[in-house]
Amino acid sequence: MIADPHTLTQHSLPHPHLNLSRHRRAPLVEALRHYQAAGTVAFSTPGHKGGAAANGDLRDILGAAIFASDIWLNTADHDAIQREAEDLAADAWDAERTFFLTNGSSAGNHAALLAMLGPGDEVIVARDLHTSLLTALIHTGARPIYVAPRLHPSLDISLGVSADDVAAVLAAYPAARLVVLTSPSYWGVASDVAGIATVAHARGVPLYVDEAWGPHLPFHPDLPRSAMASGADVAVTSAHKLLSSLSQGAVLNARGLRLDLGRLAATVRMGQTTSPLVPILASLDACRRQMVLEGEWMLERALELAAYARLRLEAIPGVAVRDAERLGLPSDRFDATRLVIDVQGLGTTGFAVERALRDRFGVAVEMSDLIGLVCLVTIGDSRARVDRLVTALASLAAEQEVPRVISMVTPRSAGAVTAPGEQVFSPREAFFARTRAVPLAAAAGEVAAELVVPYPPGIPVLVPGERISRTKIGYLTEVARGGASVRGPADPRLVTVRVVDSGW
Repeated sequence: MIADPHTLTQHSLPHPHLNLSRHRRAPLVEALRHYQAAGTVAFSTPGHKGGAAANGDLRDILGAAIFASDIWLNTADHDAIQREAEDLAADAWDAERTFFLTNGSSAGNHAALLAMLGPGDEVIVARDLHTSLLTALIHTGARPIYVAPRLHPSLDISLGVSADDVAAVLAAYPAARLVVLTSPSYWGVASDVAGIATVAHARGVPLYVDEAWGPHLPFHPDLPRSAMASGADVAVTSAHKLLSSLSQGAVLNARGLRLDLGRLAATVRMGQTTSPLVPILASLDACRRQMVLEGEWMLERALELAAYARLRLEAIPGVAVRDAERLGLPSDRFDATRLVIDVQGLGTTGFAVERALRDRFGVAVEMSDLIGLVCLVTIGDSRARVDRLVTALASLAAEQEVPRVISMVTPRSAGAVTAPGEQVFSPREAFFARTRAVPLAAAAGEVAAELVVPYPPGIPVLVPGERISRTKIGYLTEVARGGASVRGPADPRLVTVRVVDSGW
């Protein structure tokens, strides 16, 4: 039975060790209320002055409240209040120190790697890295040693990185300064973070986790364990992705045993605006309070809704929903709030279904690929919203009004081509080198100057600084022919690819 959040006691909290009365506070929310109640007349930024100068159309769309809350607190007061809110967040996310971020987890990725790596340092990086992690490698000048996640044999969905694989790479590269992991994945699959932390720490190497898709993990026992609870030294997570923060709101969590927290604070400041949007910061503060006091109850409801959605979706002919059991994973390695919907049985692609759902039914999904769709069920969903998704998909399946693919062109298994290739230059060296575009078919032996990430499997086939093999060219040719979504390259059609100029 789901608990009523209004009757929560100290012992019914998801983290009973937390101080309940302390977490009822939200310092940034309180500061914002106080500022508005005081009727302050500001001769400071922002220039719209509480919305007085805002465009009328925009004010009608957004409402007056957003402009009234876009304020500039006294600097000294702001810093102290934000630090108090961050300390409460550290308590909630199992950290020694937490930093609020207003540029999403991308800002955390940049700050963390800048704090822990320097030019030429070797770093073990899971191959399914986010673009912002590649940007961080360019910033630092570090040399990545990639470790590939294991893939499902037929779906090309990442099953996470294994501790054994990380241990083997660490043994081969004993000078590595850091292990960098992305977990959970877009598809809700978590790696063995605890096992990886153990093997990294045995060599005195810290573990950093891009946990952008796991802000909710600490707040319900039936979800995968969070990175910090699993022993990570630093982890970033996007509260806006699956919780109630405004977009761009994220938190960077850290413990100082294997890194300098003062240096991390400095690199966070380097990458953050000096004019933060206070509503984003306040939403992070309110989100933390909400999750500590009501998170388990709210996530229990989300899990029940996701289970209900799976049951109904599975009843649609031609539709399958992938979960931990179907992916061959332990239940504690899969986020069950994620709906991974396979539409291959409808004879079409996820791309076509996504367009039809949006255009005909006003239903927007998180992402699509050749195989299917990913939908997020969060604490903001209801049975009515889930019913709308199911009804729309059932209608498409019955009416057969999504474009059919007569001969599905699905690239052969991506396992071999997402494996690391020869790293000729660091990402930084490749980024700053002279580059040129060459036909993909003629790129064998060249050194890639850009990231090429097909979906599926959402893992880079090419990364900057890596030699391009004929095997990878063959795979990417099939990807382009099959109509897969490709992120990263200047030419998304993959007619050409950018490479390092051989005369550089």
